[in-house]
Order: sequence, then structure tokens, then C-alpha cells
Amino acid sequence: MASLPIAGASGGTAPAFLALRGRWKPFGGAVLASLAYAAVGALWHDDRSAWALGTALAAVPGWLVAWVAAELAAVRELGRGIRLAAEGRFEPLPIEPHAGTLAGRLIPEYNTTVSRVGLTFQSVVECQGRFLDERNRINTILQSLPVGLLSIGDDLRVSIANRQADALFGVETGQLVGQNLFDLLDLPERDREVLRDAFLYKYVVRNHEVGLKLGGKTRYIALNLAFYSDHENDMGSVLTLQDITEHRSLMETVAMREKLVAMGQLAAGVAHELNTPLGNVLGYAQLLERGAEGQPKLAEYSRIIAEETRRCSQVVHQLLGYARKDGCSDETCDVNQLVRELVETFVDCRLRRYQIEARADLAPGELVAEGGCGQLDIVLTNLIVNAIHALDKVPDPLIVVRTWKEASNVCISVSDNGPGVPTELRSRLFDPFFTTKTVGQGTGLGLPISNAIVTRRGGFIAYDGDYTGGARFVVTLPAVDLGRAGA
Repeated sequence: MASLPIAGASGGTAPAFLALRGRWKPFGGAVLASLAYAAVGALWHDDRSAWALGTALAAVPGWLVAWVAAELAAVRELGRGIRLAAEGRFEPLPIEPHAGTLAGRLIPEYNTTVSRVGLTFQSVVECQGRFLDERNRINTILQSLPVGLLSIGDDLRVSIANRQADALFGVETGQLVGQNLFDLLDLPERDREVLRDAFLYKYVVRNHEVGLKLGGKTRYIALNLAFYSDHENDMGSVLTLQDITEHRSLMETVAMREKLVAMGQLAAGVAHELNTPLGNVLGYAQLLERGAEGQPKLAEYSRIIAEETRRCSQVVHQLLGYARKDGCSDETCDVNQLVRELVETFVDCRLRRYQIEARADLAPGELVAEGGCGQLDIVLTNLIVNAIHALDKVPDPLIVVRTWKEASNVCISVSDNGPGVPTELRSRLFDPFFTTKTVGQGTGLGLPISNAIVTRRGGFIAYDGDYTGGARFVVTLPAVDLGRAGA
């Protein structure tokens, strides 16, 4: 009989059931009451009590199944809520259907947590939206800048490049990213040193002009470098590249026009003052030469004086031509015909003697420029003469005069296969009295006079720095539309 209390109210099974009070009371109360009644009856060897005990014990599995099912339902509800949260749907779960379960006690905590997470997630989404809006705004600003922009990392590689930078280097979008800055910029050593020092010591570079070979042509670029981090390990920087080629050309044109005006005024005064004395010197030299019969040395000296005086007089006439201002003219010039006749004349008179080949590469059809042919003849003659002088001691010398039409302009180029003009001298080619020829061979007025003539006709003349086969000068003049002129 000592073992009977193990199955009674004070045994090991009762506390487990008692721990579940408040949950499933209809089932738990009935089971506990049946077990207590059966246990008491069993003490008295009552068969009916034994039957009641069997019935109560038979009800236990059903209650356990119901309890487990309820707990599983609550767990499944929690699982559904977790899946919804993983999808970004922070919805509260219903509490009442699962209030009596152990798992159901977690649902209020879940709802509170989900609510907080939902608010946090909403804040994150809003912050992300604001970040994306700001990033798009900044990107729009960067892409709309009129200059090329490169963001350079601490490894000197491009991390960001805008459309203008892509267009400047002639590449597709994204191709600049990842390239080394110094590999991208083919700079002379002096300019590379400037940038290297700037990155090394982190100082700002402002409007540093460099010449870059872009798209097969030399473009002049203004570089500006600034750093946006003060940390030694993060030297992020922004480099802007502004194409100033046209601006530089315009400024040079303005400066040249100012020089022309000043030089014209000076030339007019000098020519006026020198013309009369030179005439007198030449006259006396000729008289002296005629009167020096029997005195060969005196005759030779007189001849030299006369020749040098004539050369000075030629310079005076060139100065007068430089200073003269042409009035408006209704004349036009058939450029192809002028070039054809000029080349033939030079071939017959000079080029054969120097064994120089000359070619005329003419545009098809008529090519008519504003203004008469007289002064344009002077311009082309000066260019051809310069080419002849440049071809001294050059094997297989060649001069090519080419014509073509470009937009509303007539273009004429005179090129040779000589050594070309050194880069450091090109900016001075149109300066009055500047010459690369030997003393006595040139006056330094041919190109300035040619430039003045072309400028007064609304055109311009330039040295082609991208031409690599020798020297090449290009004359550009306003074209005449024959159809509109005839109308």
C-alpha cells in the first residue's frame, strides 16, 4: 500500500497538471477530479472506482492532443507573423484565439516588437528615400556641369566621371572609372610634376593650363584640383577639366587685332618718315655709281648702297601695305582659279630652279570668296615663299596647296614637308618683325601683313599645330553663295 500515493493527488503526476491551472480548465479539472475519485476507490478495492480510474486515464491522451494542437496553432501564428515581417509587412497578430496557450503568451511581445521594428523600418525607408533623392540631385548637378569632372580616390584612380569628362576624352559612359589619373592625362613632365606635388602635399591647383592630345587634336585644358578630405589616409579629391581652346583662340585673336592696330599706326608713321630719305639715298647712290668709272671699288660700294636702299624701300612699301585699310568691295575671287594660276607661275619661275615639286589639290566646282583676288594673291605668295625657304636641304621637297569648303567658309592650306615650326616659336609667327630666317633673308612682315589682309576680309589665318608632315598654314575666308548672290 505504500506505493499507492505515487498515483494519488500528492504523487508526481498531479503537480504537472496543477502547473497548468488557468489553462484548459474544463479538461484539467475533469481529469483531476476523476483521478482523485478513482484513487480513493481503488484504496477500498471498489471495481466501479477502478472503472472510473480507467476512464479518467483514457481521457488524458485526448486532453494532451488538444493542448498540443492549441500550442502548435499559436506557434504557427507566430511563424506566420515572422514570415510577414521578413516580407516587410509588420502586422500585429490576433491575441484572443491563443490566449490560453504557452506560445500565445509570446504574441503580445511579438506585436510590440513588430510595431517598433515597423517604425524603425519606416524611418530607414524614409532616410533611404531622402538619401536617394539627394544623390540623384547631386548627380544631376554633376552631369549638368559645363566642365569635365573627375573624382579621384586616394589610389589616384577615377571613381566618378560626369558626361562632360566622357565627351572630352571621347569614351563611353563608365570607361573612365578605375583608370589611373596620370595614365589618363598624357602630360609633359613639368605639368605631371605640378600634379604630383599637389597630391603629395594636398594643395589646391587653380586654372593650370595644359595641352592634351584629345581626339587626334591638341586641346588646351584648364585644370582645377581640390581635396574634400583632411584625413591622411583618405585623400579624395575633385579634378575639373575645362576646355579653353576656343577661349584661348579668341583671346589670341583679340590680342592680335590690338597688335595690328598699334602696328598699323606705327607702320604708317615709320613709312612716311623713311620713304623720302630712302629715295634720296637711292638717287645719290645711283649717281655715284655712274660717276665711278675707273674706280671699281667705289662703283661696287655704290652698287651695294643702292641694293640695300632698295631693300629698305621694299620694307617701307610692306609697312604701307600693312597699315593701309581697305574699303568695302563688291569684288569676289575664284579661289580655285587663283591657286591654279599661282602654282603654275611659281613652278615656271622658281620651283623648277629649286627642284621643288608643287601640287594643287582643288575642291570640285566653284569656290568663291569675298573680296578681290589681288591681296589674296599676296597672302598665298607669302605662304609659298616661306615654304620654299623651309625646304632648303630637304630631300624630295614638296609643296601642296589645297582648297575646300567648310560650312560657310572657303579654306586654303599651304603645306610643305619641311621640318615645321618649333612649338615654342608658334605663338610668335604673326608678330611683326619676327622671323626664323637668316639675317637678310626675311623682314618678319610677310605673315603679319598676310594676317592683316585676311583679318580685314573677315577671315583668319593660322598655323596647324596638329599637322605632323611639316608645316601647314590654313587661310579661312567667308564664302560667297552664288545662288543667293545671283538672286
